[in-house]
Amino acid sequence: MAHLLSTSYSLKLSSSRRPFSQPFHECPTKCSTFTLGTSKSPFKRVVLQGGRQQTSCVVRATAVPISQETPTQSRSGSHQNSSKPSKPKRVMVIGGDGYCGWATALHLSNKGYEVAIVDSLIRRLFDHQLGLDSLTPIASIHNRLRCWQSVTGKTIELYIGDICDFEFLSETFNSFEPDGVVHFGEQRSAPYSMIDRNRAVFTQHNNVIGTLNVLFAIKEFRDQCHLVKLGTMGEYGTPNIDIEEGYITINHNGRTDTLPFPKQASSFYHLSKVHDSNNIAFTCKAWGIRATDLNQGVVYGVRTDETEMHEELFNRLDYDGVFGTALNRFCVQAAVGHPLTVYGKGGQTRGYLDIRDTVQCVELAIANPAQPGEFRVFNQFTEQFSVNELASLVTKTGEKLGLDVKTISVPNPRVEAEEHYYNAKHTKLIELGLKPHLLSDSLLDSLLNFAIKFKDRVDTKQIMPSVSWKKIGVKPKTVAA
Repeated sequence: MAHLLSTSYSLKLSSSRRPFSQPFHECPTKCSTFTLGTSKSPFKRVVLQGGRQQTSCVVRATAVPISQETPTQSRSGSHQNSSKPSKPKRVMVIGGDGYCGWATALHLSNKGYEVAIVDSLIRRLFDHQLGLDSLTPIASIHNRLRCWQSVTGKTIELYIGDICDFEFLSETFNSFEPDGVVHFGEQRSAPYSMIDRNRAVFTQHNNVIGTLNVLFAIKEFRDQCHLVKLGTMGEYGTPNIDIEEGYITINHNGRTDTLPFPKQASSFYHLSKVHDSNNIAFTCKAWGIRATDLNQGVVYGVRTDETEMHEELFNRLDYDGVFGTALNRFCVQAAVGHPLTVYGKGGQTRGYLDIRDTVQCVELAIANPAQPGEFRVFNQFTEQFSVNELASLVTKTGEKLGLDVKTISVPNPRVEAEEHYYNAKHTKLIELGLKPHLLSDSLLDSLLNFAIKFKDRVDTKQIMPSVSWKKIGVKPKTVAA
């Protein structure tokens, strides 16, 4: 855990199992205190190089300056006893140290919400395991939050722990008392879930059990709390019909019904998302939970208004073959002179969106919550592109910047259709007020220049795909140094 602690903190071990509820404050000249506890089930199935398992201590509390009295935070109290929730709303962002979660936490805080980040920091461990790194240098979560308070005067609370540990999650819910939960806290990579059996099992256990725990926590402690869950457009697959937003009306043998849209997941990661959606839909029906499932397309970009405020607020940008997404990868490849890696025929078409629209969509979902017992599904993307179309756009923009951009076709490591029909509906968020940032020459120019600025940090050995859907096996796969 040494990497979690900066030198400005003193460490205090406590036998208490209750976390402090005070927010994380910056204290540039005075020492602060952490309270640590051990989780009963942290990261049980995380596999290190050589197949060893990692057990970790979990920070169960936020930090508060020793000499500074914490201001009293307003609480909405029990929803059952109040017809009007307090303003601003209290929003828990699970997975708030990640790519989408960090940008969202800052955006909501900047908009006046009281925000808490809940994160196990395991995404950073994945990089250490696989020898990967973000294109951008990213500060520790503690330095990030210090910087945010220094720049804006706003405080974000921090709870570090594993949501698969229900005791930790329960204490966190009772401490923060959220009006809304934004759930990004899942292993998000399809290739990672296809590396080997251990990582496939970890992905499904972490994602499905973690989400189940969130559902039970809402039921037991905050039954009017609105769950905003990040799903994926990958749940639908690539059917030869239009993709509706969550539900489809079917006429069959003279009878009509509206049913969940069929799911055709294409990896163990995507299957975990399907399981999540089924569990959430069931608990909305059985327990009256209110939930919004955001089936998000492929996200690109790195800058938001908030992450641009200071270099210690920079978001991560992954370009490797495990966690990197198509457009981000292509821009980094162009910046370092590596041919753009088009998988197979390149006709794979998906929905895409700017990360600035991710945070906007989440805010819209929170501001317009689902009704008790309602399970809403929004398709969260703004445009559709094939891989070949993205490669062409990056090539043209790169040439304007003086880059010699080439494209190669590499054997497709995935099992997927490389040429197919694809037309997905995405109107519900527009109706709520989404104002999309569409992909433009200026945005691509900005992203390419950003990649060029940090190109010395690129490890070109990580660019080519190394995970095969067909070659996944039982033996834990290690990464050569």
